[in-house]
Amino acid sequence: MSVYRVIDKLEASVKQGTVLPLGYRIVSEERLLELIEKLRSSLPEEVGRARTIAKNGDRLIREAQEKAQAIVVEASTQQSQLLDDNDMIRRARATAEIVLREAEQKAARVREGADAYAAQVLTDLDGRLSGALGSVKKGIEALAASKAATVASAAPALADAAAKSKRAAFDAQHDSETAELESV
Repeated sequence: MSVYRVIDKLEASVKQGTVLPLGYRIVSEERLLELIEKLRSSLPEEVGRARTIAKNGDRLIREAQEKAQAIVVEASTQQSQLLDDNDMIRRARATAEIVLREAEQKAARVREGADAYAAQVLTDLDGRLSGALGSVKKGIEALAASKAATVASAAPALADAAAKSKRAAFDAQHDSETAELESV
C-alpha cells in the first residue's frame, strides 16, 4: 500500500470520528495506530524508489565510462596500426575526452534530478505526516478533555449520594435508639 493511500485513510478515519464541541473529534486509537503502522511499513518503498532513481544515475555514469573506455581502447588500437597518422590519433583522443566529459555532465544532471525528486518526495511526506500527527494529537487532547469533564460532572452526584447515605444511617440509628427507649 502506498504512503499516500495510508495518509488518505488516516485522514478519512479522523474525519469519520465523533464530533465534539470546540472542533474536537473522537477517533479510534486502534484504527489510528493501525494506519500509522501501515505508514511505517510503506515508507521504505518510497525511499527505495528514490534510491533506484539515484542508482540509475550511477548506471549512466558507468555506461558512459564504458563507452569512453571503449573509445580509448579503439583509439589505442588505431594508434598502434597508424603510428604515422598523428592527426587521427589526436582526433580519437579528443573524441574520447568529449564523450567522457559529456557523459559525466549528463550523469551529474541525472543525479541532481534524482536528488531533487527524492527531496521533494520526502518533503511532501514530511508535510503529510506532520498534518496527520497534528490530527492525532488533537484527538488525544479531545479524549483527555472529555474524560476530565466526565470526572468533574460525576463529583457532585457522588457527594449527594454520600450525604443521603449518611442521613439514612443516622435516621436508622436514631430510630433504633428510640425503639429501645420506648421498650424500657
